[in-house]
Amino acid sequence: MSSVRKRASEALTRVLTYGEKPREVRDALARGLALRDRAFLTEALYGALRRRDLLDWTLGRFLAAPEKLRPETRNNLRVGAYQLFWMRVPEWASVDESVRAERKQPGLVNAVLRNLVREKKNIEREMEAMEALAVDSRAPCEERVSAMATLTSHPRWLVSRWAERFGPEETLALCRADNDVPPLTVRVNTLRATRQEAGERLSGRGMKAEPTPLSPVGLTLEPSVPVSELAPFQGLLTIQDEGAQLVTLMLRPRPGERVLDACAAPGGKATHMAELMEDEGEVLAMDTDGERLGLLEEKAGALGLSSIRTKVGDITAAWDLPAFDAVMVDAPCSSLGVIRRNPDVKYRHREEDLRGFGQRQLRILQGAARFVRPGGLLLYATCSTEPEEGEEVAEDFLKSSGDFYIIKDMPFFEGVQALQSRVSAEGFLRTFPHRDGTDAFFAVRLKRRP
Repeated sequence: MSSVRKRASEALTRVLTYGEKPREVRDALARGLALRDRAFLTEALYGALRRRDLLDWTLGRFLAAPEKLRPETRNNLRVGAYQLFWMRVPEWASVDESVRAERKQPGLVNAVLRNLVREKKNIEREMEAMEALAVDSRAPCEERVSAMATLTSHPRWLVSRWAERFGPEETLALCRADNDVPPLTVRVNTLRATRQEAGERLSGRGMKAEPTPLSPVGLTLEPSVPVSELAPFQGLLTIQDEGAQLVTLMLRPRPGERVLDACAAPGGKATHMAELMEDEGEVLAMDTDGERLGLLEEKAGALGLSSIRTKVGDITAAWDLPAFDAVMVDAPCSSLGVIRRNPDVKYRHREEDLRGFGQRQLRILQGAARFVRPGGLLLYATCSTEPEEGEEVAEDFLKSSGDFYIIKDMPFFEGVQALQSRVSAEGFLRTFPHRDGTDAFFAVRLKRRP
């Protein structure tokens, strides 16, 4: 176990210090590990990321200047503390493995974690007091925000924004949902099987699959199902959050149309478009990242889709492209809507970054809009919770592009009453993990005047 424990600390350092992506780091360090050890590595890495600030709060009482520690030592302590409070690992083992994993300051690691063991009950009582403060409607909002930020390891600026926008109670629910382990959600390639048939095949292999409540082509599996178990279903299933499935359904591409996905990689929405079009017509998948477009081509091949072609390039540049019946702009964003899948996102941005994201998204939207035919559709979407990357971008676009307007009627959502309520009077769709069990997405459907 000491080897796996050491890998967990290394993974946390690579994510928090060097900015690598958790999934890529986990996959690299999990090579050669047994399934049980891989699960331990995943839980230790993602758990410590989800609760980083709360872990630092617990460790801070025994460290004079934690910020001056080597990143490797600090992350070793974080993983050790996470094991002590949230994993079913004997206390002596958590301390011993952490000390053995430490190269430079084993004495300090030993002393801090042993102090944590001695003070564990008192610390848990203090956490309970913070929990009570967070839900106390009589307490000042600022105190509640501070408690929520620490308890859920969300940046204070983001919690404060949410509390002003949603109120403290819903903010706490959203923060808690961000820290939940999300389900494994897949999209069924309906060109090869119905959702029911796909569910039955999964059940035949011992995997319980439930239909998603909002998307008509989704299935939800237990999060404990290893992704490797889905290998036999490569051409039938695509791993994709239910909220992302809804975004493509909003565009509603039809067989025989010419469609553009302006920011296509890694390809979940482009392949969904082709499936909705019954692989008849053309989907141009465009992105600045040629390597990721190569992966998209591989996915399309596995799904048996021949209507997709790719093009490397920035949609804001000058291009000689034909007019398209429908254009998708799933713009690069802060990713604050997918915190539950990528918990490191919480620590990557500052509030002032949001304006810059919005400005870039507006340029991309304006660039892509040039290629929408008269009477054609333009869909703008982001996986962000924030208005600067959603409603405000759409409103600024409409001010500069008078030949577009929002389509508020969404008959393709008929029969899904819960989803209808997620579309605002202005025609904006928003989903949230605490409300819908999906990632947080924003989307708006626009039409070019004939």
